[in-house]
Amino acid sequence: MRRKLAAGNWKMNGTGAALTELSALIAADPAPKSEILICPPAPLIHRAAEIASETCVRIGGQDCHAAHAGAHTGDVSAEMLLDAGAAYVILGHSERRSDYAESDALVRDKTEAAIGAGLTAIVCVGETLDQREGGATLDIIAGQLAGSVPAGITGDTLVIAYEPVWAIGTGLVPSLGQIGEVHDFMREKLEARFGAETGNAIRLLYGGSVKGSNAAEIFSVSNVDGALVGGASLSAQDFLPIISALDAA
Repeated sequence: MRRKLAAGNWKMNGTGAALTELSALIAADPAPKSEILICPPAPLIHRAAEIASETCVRIGGQDCHAAHAGAHTGDVSAEMLLDAGAAYVILGHSERRSDYAESDALVRDKTEAAIGAGLTAIVCVGETLDQREGGATLDIIAGQLAGSVPAGITGDTLVIAYEPVWAIGTGLVPSLGQIGEVHDFMREKLEARFGAETGNAIRLLYGGSVKGSNAAEIFSVSNVDGALVGGASLSAQDFLPIISALDAA
């Protein structure tokens, strides 16, 4: 059975004061069936991990370098994230692919580094609005999966997050049919490449304007094992209804 995952990506938001929201999330004691993950900005990871120690909440990073160490000013390695208390890392997010021109090959190298260090990698894929309207969605997803996911993964080391670029932070949400089509397609591709057992063990998240009011219907869709949540994860009050909806799914 795939354990469901509610992952919060704080992006470049929050100073130390924002950790009160993590404390509030823990204090709510959701005792969830689902796994809960918060990925704060890198400077907050160590403090967040201390707050979340021995609780139901796990902590992750938002990116890592493909190298273990070296002359890479401003970058963070997977080993550094692990040492700071992270258990997961988000890789290949559309904002990284767009803002920093990250290729599938680079995302694959980062994923290999993350898994090698002992982190679980959340690899993001998704199409732009032009690609969706041009009928290229499944081709784009297939290419990103093939290029970004390395060999030798397992259901414990890899999570895939489908985030249509046009739905991130816009309030726009694909239809349930569109979400289901992509998630079923990803499952088929993963099973074909890695075998039925491994391919079926990889959790598939949906991301893009997920909130308490639409979470339940999104989680009812085939092969949606949770969500990668942006803005709504910044507030415990907003994130808790999403967690509750996932537990009830």
